[in-house]
Amino acid sequence: MIFSGSLPATRAAVTGFEPVFLTAARALLATVGAVIALALFPSERPLRSELPSLFVVAAAVVVGYPLLSGIAMTEITSARGLLFTGLLPLSTAGWAMVRGGERPHPAFWLFAIAGSGLLAIYALLNGGAEGVLTADSLMLVAIVVCGLGYAEGAVLSRRLGGWQVICWALVIAAPIMLAVAVFTWPAGWPSFDSSAWLGLAYIALFSMLIGFFFWYRALAIGGSSRVGQLQLLQPLIGMGLSAALLQERVAWPLVATAVGVLGCVAGARRAA
Repeated sequence: MIFSGSLPATRAAVTGFEPVFLTAARALLATVGAVIALALFPSERPLRSELPSLFVVAAAVVVGYPLLSGIAMTEITSARGLLFTGLLPLSTAGWAMVRGGERPHPAFWLFAIAGSGLLAIYALLNGGAEGVLTADSLMLVAIVVCGLGYAEGAVLSRRLGGWQVICWALVIAAPIMLAVAVFTWPAGWPSFDSSAWLGLAYIALFSMLIGFFFWYRALAIGGSSRVGQLQLLQPLIGMGLSAALLQERVAWPLVATAVGVLGCVAGARRAA
C-alpha cells in the first residue's frame, strides 16, 4: 500500500522539482532517517563480500527506479505509469530465479509475453506524442531495474535484516546523491506548490525508507517470487489514489489493460 502511493506522489513532486534533483533530494532526506535508525539500533555491519550486492541495491532502488520513473512522470499520468507496475511481480520473480538458479516452466514465459504484449498494444494505441512513448519505455526499464533491486535486497535481508539493507544502501549512495543535489540545485527555491513538497516528503519518507522496512523483511521471510505477487495490488490501489488525489482520469481501457496484465502475471506465478 505504501508503494502504491509512490508514482502519484512522484507525479505531484515533478510539478515543482526537476527529476534528477528530485532523485537526489528524496535519497538524501531518506538517508537522514537511515542514519538515525542505524545509530539508535546498532546492528550487523555489511561484510566486505556483501558490498557489491549493496551497490546493486543502491543503484537500482535508490537511483535507477526513482530517476527513470521521475522522468517518465513528466510526460505521462501516474495512472498510466502504474499500469507498468503490474509487471513488477514478473520482474522480481525473474531476477529471483536468476539469483536462485531456478528454471521456470515454459508456460511462465508465455504468460509473461502475453502481459508484455498487452502493455505494448495499449501503449501503441494510446501513445500519442513521442514523449509519451519515450516515457513508456523509461517505465519499462524502471520496472526491470526495480525488480533487480528487490531480489538482490531480499538476499541480503536474510542476514542483515530488512530495514538495515535499505539504510546501508542509502548511506552508500549518499555522497553521490549529495554531489548531484548541489549540482542540480533548483533556481527560485523554494517557490513551489505545496503539492510538490508533499510529494517529495512522501517519496522520501515512505517510498524510499519506511516501505522497504516491511518489504525487504517480507521478501526475506517468504521468498521474492511468492511475496512479490502482492505487487499485483499496486496498480489498482495506485490508480484509485491517482483519481482521488490528483483528479486524474482513469479511463476504462487503462483499467481493462491493468486487469489483463494482472491475470497474466497471476498465470505466470502458477506456471512458475
